[in-house]
Amino acid sequence: MGDRGRVDYDVLVVGAGFAGLHMLSELKKAGFRCHAFEIGSGVGGTWYWNRYPGARCDIESVDYCFLHDRTLHRDWVWSERFAAQPEILRYAEHFADRAGLLPLITFDTRVVAADFDISSGTWSVRTEHGDTVRTRFLVTAVGCMSAAHTPEIPGISRFRGESFHTGRWPHEPVDLAGKRVGIIGTGSSGIQVLPELAEQAAEVVVFQRTPNFSVPAGNRPLTEAEQAGEPEKYDERVALASTTRFGHVVPGTGKAILDTGHATRQAVLEDRWALGGTSIVAAFTDTGRDLEANALLADFVRDKIRTTVTDPETAERLVPKGYPIGTKRLCVSDGYFTTFNQDHVRLVDLRAEPIEEITADGIRTTGDTFPLDVLVFATGYDAFTGALTRMNITGRDGSSLTRQWEKGPKSYLGLAVAGFPNLFTITGPGSTMVLSNVLRAIEHHVGWIRDLLLTLRSTDLSVAEADDAAQEEWACQVAAAAGRTLYHHTDSYYLGANIDGKARVFMPYAGGLDVYRRICDSVASDGYRGFSLSRGNEPGR
Repeated sequence: MGDRGRVDYDVLVVGAGFAGLHMLSELKKAGFRCHAFEIGSGVGGTWYWNRYPGARCDIESVDYCFLHDRTLHRDWVWSERFAAQPEILRYAEHFADRAGLLPLITFDTRVVAADFDISSGTWSVRTEHGDTVRTRFLVTAVGCMSAAHTPEIPGISRFRGESFHTGRWPHEPVDLAGKRVGIIGTGSSGIQVLPELAEQAAEVVVFQRTPNFSVPAGNRPLTEAEQAGEPEKYDERVALASTTRFGHVVPGTGKAILDTGHATRQAVLEDRWALGGTSIVAAFTDTGRDLEANALLADFVRDKIRTTVTDPETAERLVPKGYPIGTKRLCVSDGYFTTFNQDHVRLVDLRAEPIEEITADGIRTTGDTFPLDVLVFATGYDAFTGALTRMNITGRDGSSLTRQWEKGPKSYLGLAVAGFPNLFTITGPGSTMVLSNVLRAIEHHVGWIRDLLLTLRSTDLSVAEADDAAQEEWACQVAAAAGRTLYHHTDSYYLGANIDGKARVFMPYAGGLDVYRRICDSVASDGYRGFSLSRGNEPGR
């Protein structure tokens, strides 16, 4: 494979999560010679790797699924309001099998380098096994949260017990009976995993870096009536997918919290708390853009934490302070705060007593020593860019994507990067990504990329590259959209703040999926404005 004169594929896809599977399916239906490389042993992406106990989606199941196929939507019946990892993985496997995609995927294969050859207009892609393939187009579907991050803590390699990262949890059951478990991190995975591990372990010590807002999920089995009635809602869901900010309805009151009396405000928030899920942050129109309004919502949640956790000192350490609610991804979990009421669960505030080192037998902070048998790193990801920069992608004139993004990623629409012809990034930095229902974003991105490839094929063109000016203008739009929110008041993975040395740039587009779709559609209808389209044998710029 990989002869200079031969092109192995029209399109090579990297990743076989929901984005890669849908891209592969659309390419196959359109008659492209296509293939995918996947580092895991099976499909599912996020839901293949995140097998930790308690892993569950924070978007309702009936919305966290594909809508491009009416029959697929009708035939799959979700069992719970918020699906757990095993069910979501089965859905991904069902989709892959139904679409006949498995023969098109090479599993257990990491892409270690991709280089663009301007003379042939093709990408040369090398795998960890030493194979090289040549493809006309390269589509990355590597996921926003796939590059697991473990912080560099002194002594980490000396620990003699078992250690796990929530994003790389073993496929086999982990026996924690009678063991002392330390959990580092209280983001979404830490919040979800704690109640489950506390049911098994003899002791659990939670090492908290930053207190996090979390709301109840209100999870429950879906009733037979709800399941039977879902197909009738299909057309409405499809319409809402393109006309709502998140790609699905998040109901609000339509009123500002600052214009709402105390009694009414409390009643609305109590209803949202009892309902469960993240809709509490959308109950009022001003809590996402006004600090005074946001503080009223944050104080409501803080009071809930204080009344839930019985020990006042522990409760106060768990109360998030110093940043607005909703500027980190709002966590959803039934039972997180009540778990701290159990005698065998202890909270360590790393801001008051930082970790000095991991020892052979546990963790030593500035204030105490904690003997442990198991370490769980719920420390998140090098989000949005990490999986891309680790692939050693080299574009036009030897330009390295990793070096180009050292001061923060820039892209055009989150779908393409200037200097990297025929490279497309599904849910790349600069798209709505995790600030919308990512399944709706994936469907839009895949359809948009497919249509561009079909346009190139029908016009006998073979190279598409984002223009520098269009990319710079889009970077300004991404920054401006974030500037209209409260996100910059918080150090979060949206800004890369969880990774030492990473440039602080707000990476998602915060203007809403509906606005983003209109912009992308306008670009396409205007002959793919902002792209240079050519036959590949034309001189480079």
